[in-house]
Amino acid sequence: MKHKSLKLALLGTTLMATTAYAEDVTLTIESWRNDDLTLWQDQIIPAFEAQHPGIKIDFTPSAPAEYNAVLNSKLDAGSAGDLITCRPFDASLALYDAGHLTDLSGVDAMSNFSDVAKSAWQTDDGAVTFCVPMASVIHGFIYNKDAFAELGIEVPTTEDEFFAALDKIREDGNYIPMAMGTNDQWEAATMGYNNIGPNYWKGEEGRQALIAGEQKLTDEAWTAPYATLARWGEYLGDGYEAQTYPDSQNIFTLGRAAIYPAGSWEISGFNTQADFEMGAFKPPVRNAGDTCYISDHTDIGIGMNAATEHPEAAETFLTWVASPEFAEIFGNALPGFFPLSNTPVELQDPLAKEIVGWRDECESTIRSTYQILSRGTPNLENETWGASVAAIKGAKSPEDLGAELQEGLASWYAPHQ
Repeated sequence: MKHKSLKLALLGTTLMATTAYAEDVTLTIESWRNDDLTLWQDQIIPAFEAQHPGIKIDFTPSAPAEYNAVLNSKLDAGSAGDLITCRPFDASLALYDAGHLTDLSGVDAMSNFSDVAKSAWQTDDGAVTFCVPMASVIHGFIYNKDAFAELGIEVPTTEDEFFAALDKIREDGNYIPMAMGTNDQWEAATMGYNNIGPNYWKGEEGRQALIAGEQKLTDEAWTAPYATLARWGEYLGDGYEAQTYPDSQNIFTLGRAAIYPAGSWEISGFNTQADFEMGAFKPPVRNAGDTCYISDHTDIGIGMNAATEHPEAAETFLTWVASPEFAEIFGNALPGFFPLSNTPVELQDPLAKEIVGWRDECESTIRSTYQILSRGTPNLENETWGASVAAIKGAKSPEDLGAELQEGLASWYAPHQ
């Protein structure tokens, strides 16, 4: 068989289990989250080892930008760790297809996760799941509560209320209405198009229809968000075209802007940098009473190296990662990285608590370009960056942008041909 099945791998260890645990087993974890090292050493690993005295954990992260290359080199050399932290979608799917990740579909704890949560670490047909989902990030808007109170602005729930609030902030003149630049491009797509877009294409309904070729990027559901983004430009402040992502973060945390189009990953940094109270609101719906949709994007998972010499111990650890205990530790140590298990987690950070509460009010989806649709050339994810920037600048019409993106996708993706 091309892929090493977990059940087959465990057969060989069952008879040796008593011997294997006569001495401590050490499992090494590969990861790109080098900023999480202290969290793993001080909280996650001690909690696991206290319950599983025969298994030791060694967390060995690489620099984020180097992770893919370092990991692939180790896998090819046979020196990679027992457990592999998984990026979402194609990067991890490629590792599974190459035989480096174990099929975890038979692990009972996988039933703790929804189909959407598992989709980032599955084969295209959903038949095999090869990483345990750990956390997602949620998109929306973070705002300066002091500024809103000062200007008498209510939290907007519809697009009309949203633009009325932006107008009021601009007219007052003490704050930039919204802190976002277009210099780095990805923000315009990630915190712009894929933030507000799910309310237009109805989340998973539209995303799946686009993958199936039943909807096109020229459809109104996919072009209309660009028309809305075209209205953002006048609220982003002078020189937004040259404004970088760190610039935008600084402008907001220094109190110079009232609203920040956000991903929840900002929470920890903003908590330490901003000296004002923050709140959050979900992407405003087009009309009052509409169903709301949020981008609850699968971000990080963890899988088993198919070449591990300790599959039974590795499964024990992965089962624990799927547990409510791990979810509570991880969710509270890294506010804004939200556990994906079906068991609710009581979060302590007020801003994280506010944002994750949207899951109970709205339908969840993931970024529209991340699954399947960005495997070819031109890459739809990268093309959406440029299209979102062009929309904000008013350089091209929403219809022209949709036509260009559709043409690019159809040039290599069979369901659109």
